[in-house]
Amino acid sequence: MNARSLALLAATAASTIYGANHTIAKGLMPQVIGPYGFILLRVSGAALLFWLISLLYPTEKLDKKDFWRMLACAFFGMVLNMNMFFKGLELSTPINSSVVITLTPVLLLVLTAVFLKEPITWMKSIGIGIGLIGALVLILFGLKTQPNAPNIPLGNFFFIINATSYAFYLILVKPLVAKYSSITLMRTFFLMALLMNLPIGFSQLHEVPWTALQFSEIWKMAFVIVGTTVLTYLFNIYALKQLSPSTIGAFIYLQPVLATIFALLAGADSLTPLRILAAVLIFVGVFLSTRKQFNAS
Repeated sequence: MNARSLALLAATAASTIYGANHTIAKGLMPQVIGPYGFILLRVSGAALLFWLISLLYPTEKLDKKDFWRMLACAFFGMVLNMNMFFKGLELSTPINSSVVITLTPVLLLVLTAVFLKEPITWMKSIGIGIGLIGALVLILFGLKTQPNAPNIPLGNFFFIINATSYAFYLILVKPLVAKYSSITLMRTFFLMALLMNLPIGFSQLHEVPWTALQFSEIWKMAFVIVGTTVLTYLFNIYALKQLSPSTIGAFIYLQPVLATIFALLAGADSLTPLRILAAVLIFVGVFLSTRKQFNAS
């Protein structure tokens, strides 16, 4: 198997893990652990693992002038982003989360136009509008509640905050990626995120009945820490050595398909005509708004 095939396999593996995460993480909240406590556990575990991995690499000196940008990256990428996703997942459903998250390229396009002054064509504007209509369909006209999903519209709104926050993170981190190694950035970001998440999630983490946990609950927590947080990042870094960023970005469209399959097999969610309509609108909107980018890859 050549290097490009391995890179495609790594990117597919990352999307598969993300797809499974929608259902696996949902199954633990809030009965076993609250969403904010789960994020503190996730960030703590990832920080420890990234710092251990960093021992295998040369130490890089951080420029003091980059401190505030790094702090902002940690906040948008590992605090607001993650907490909104898990809180949304507690309130909504795995299929909704996987559909709304595909708005990230559209939101990134909007934020890039606002902050980096990149022009938006009419076609991209139409795509942005269609994608946002799809998201609003889920929030305003979808089911309000269902078993284990007490407030679906609010949860879907949190998913949009999650996607927006991650788009901010991608813009902020771009100059740092060219300056520092990925391991240096990750260990720094996750350490900062650990300190920021500590007051948010400590009480929920403290309430977890650790000695009474079942093996099935322990492995799901380990999956979120090791799989969803550490392995996916390392897989994507490996894939980026052979593939363009736009090609990697296209793999986000695998998530709704894989997440839906996992959710249906686990009996954790169901398809409805409205969800299918919303998904089609979002996919069309993302396709139109990013068509040139993906054709170029």
